[in-house]
Amino acid sequence: MPGFLNVLTSAAGADWLPVVGLYIALGGAYLVVIPLALYAWMVKRWTVMGKLERFGVYGLVFLFFPGLILFAPFINLRMAGQGNR
Repeated sequence: MPGFLNVLTSAAGADWLPVVGLYIALGGAYLVVIPLALYAWMVKRWTVMGKLERFGVYGLVFLFFPGLILFAPFINLRMAGQGNR
């Protein structure tokens, strides 16, 4: 693998490394960090949200849908029943 990296850096220079790092950072934030923070916010506030807050959260769900769908199988936003508290 180091030989492959040497070929890439010598052929294209090292100018692409910061760009790839930025893409990875932004992609990680878009697909992992922000969706998990949004899920945490929704779990905490789901039953007490006002109209405007819920409207804003639905907008963020639409915006970050690809990341949210990755974690959807692991999140439960249903209210606890009387025997499950």
